[in-house]
Amino acid sequence: MNTTIAQLLSRFWWLLLIRGAISVIFGILVITWPGISLLSLLVVFGVYVLADGVGNVVTAIGGRDEQENWWLLLLSGLAGIFVGLLTFFKPGLTALVLLFYIAIWAISTGVLHIVTALRLRKVVGGEIWMVLGGIASVLLGILLMANPGEGALTVLWLVGAYGIVFGAILIILALRARRFIKRAEAAVAGG
Repeated sequence: MNTTIAQLLSRFWWLLLIRGAISVIFGILVITWPGISLLSLLVVFGVYVLADGVGNVVTAIGGRDEQENWWLLLLSGLAGIFVGLLTFFKPGLTALVLLFYIAIWAISTGVLHIVTALRLRKVVGGEIWMVLGGIASVLLGILLMANPGEGALTVLWLVGAYGIVFGAILIILALRARRFIKRAEAAVAGG
């Protein structure tokens, strides 16, 4: 069962790489654009969460035959798509509601990343990166919920820093997953 998760990650390593790159770009945009308005944040956040959700859905559906728990990734993806679309169709949301959307999304994806990493710990080395990404997500969600009254700029910096850190972790995981499949192919060719 865990081998199939590793195979799935290896086969779709490029999706992790794209998600990581989008996350880093999102983080950089948020940090370097300090005069961003709430509406602009909604658009950037909506695009990011929607893209992340679609990536999770594609990966889940692509691996449904090999992985019995594929539906967990599918649920995470559908939640991202839902939150992304909700962000576009309800742009008049208050900053507080947006913070809680971001917090709930960060906590749920973080928990799912931690669970996936724990399932991978005996199959692929370096699963610690996925655990760290999951912990970063959960911590961001908790910080946002604990301090909803903080200034929007502080929240933007937190969200931007999270995007950069989490994106970098996804990129590292993607590259490790790509190496895993190359090692597996070399073992098959040599054996």
